Amino acid sequence: MSNFWDDSLSGFWSAWIIILTLGSIAFAFWILYANRKTDKVPDADGNVETTGHAADEIEEYDNPLPRWWFQLYVATVVFSLGYLLLYPGLGNFTGLLGWSQEGQWEREVARAEERFTPIFSRFQEIPIPELARDAEAMQVAERIYQNNCAVCHGANAQGGYGFPNLTNDDWLYGGEPEQLMTTLVRGRNGLMPSFQTLGENNIENVTQHVLALSGLEHDAERAEVGAAVFASVCAACHGPSGTGNQALGAPNLTNDIWLYQAPGQSVADSVRQTLRNGRNGHMPAQAAYIGEERVHLVAAYVYSLRFRD
Repeated sequence: MSNFWDDSLSGFWSAWIIILTLGSIAFAFWILYANRKTDKVPDADGNVETTGHAADEIEEYDNPLPRWWFQLYVATVVFSLGYLLLYPGLGNFTGLLGWSQEGQWEREVARAEERFTPIFSRFQEIPIPELARDAEAMQVAERIYQNNCAVCHGANAQGGYGFPNLTNDDWLYGGEPEQLMTTLVRGRNGLMPSFQTLGENNIENVTQHVLALSGLEHDAERAEVGAAVFASVCAACHGPSGTGNQALGAPNLTNDIWLYQAPGQSVADSVRQTLRNGRNGHMPAQAAYIGEERVHLVAAYVYSLRFRD
């Protein structure tokens, strides 16, 4: 019987679970068995005394359980004991069939890999720009995207607060095939440090300058002062003209696209919040989760979004 036991629980807890489970079944069966009959005898007219309970003028008669009901309950007890004999449920006893949820999952994964690996391998041989125009491949890729990426970037890939829109042409790290693959395989970590040390006055000046870069309404006098602060503090990442740097993941500040603008929030308030508190973005690496074959398909799917109306 050693093959039917594992060591995931200590001996005490395994015994406790076995006793509690089998004891509960035995206790429930005993209650039903002990009350299967009644000592009430019908009178000459076949009437039986009531238990004294009534609800909505409906009285409860002291009749025994119907035989079929009792037999059905006995059958459920037999079934439960048979189940516990075949499948895990009694402490460390793994069941005579040796079934486990991990084992079933591994078998299903193996079957899926056997079925789909040749398909993914065929798609992986196709360059991303060409694959992006393959309708069949994009149907497969879209399902992978919806299962793994939509939770952050949205079902329509238009992103959300803190999650980039994948349908426009604004890319923090670049939208070419090689850059997309790097993002998906290795992940990205973006950091915008807090600049509270500038003080509220200079934070406001830089904010006005950033608004000016995107052609938004701004305070020209403050923006002029903020330009000097921007050049000394911000230009190293965002560039002297504020057009960003994809090598660093520094966003373009001139196109009026704001990753951290909350619904109902003004651009100015979003910029101020970023300067005061900083930002910390993380794009997890996907290859370890879904495999490089699927990553190749997802990269092609994201690349294909630029061709859609």
